[in-house]
Amino acid sequence: MAFGKFVLLHTGHVRFLEKAKSLVGKLVVVVASDETVEKERGKVFVPAEQRREVIAALKPVDEALVGDPVDKYKVIAEKKPDVIILGPDQDHDEGRLAYELECRGLKPKIVRVEELTEGELHKTSKIIERITSSKE
Repeated sequence: MAFGKFVLLHTGHVRFLEKAKSLVGKLVVVVASDETVEKERGKVFVPAEQRREVIAALKPVDEALVGDPVDKYKVIAEKKPDVIILGPDQDHDEGRLAYELECRGLKPKIVRVEELTEGELHKTSKIIERITSSKE
């Protein structure tokens, strides 16, 4: 299982999902809800269901779901993945995540992948920066 906001899809996301798929037999991807994106990014550019549809269409993805806006562990408890894959810039403490999951009776292996893409526009923040600076 992998997670992401996928605010604006880019090569960093694609490489992350390809790497995640190489680590598991079936890749389930959880797309952040609009409420989560708004809370963490301030603005929703593309609604969650549309982001989920785009992620679901990618070759490495076997299933894509929208995460619960209140309980981020709910989908993990429902799907019970063997492995949770974190991206290089996802702000999660692996120890804290393992603890929260163990409190719910879950013990998936947690794997953090390293940066997989080089280049100027491999992060959402860089794309947004490029767009906003081009308006000047």
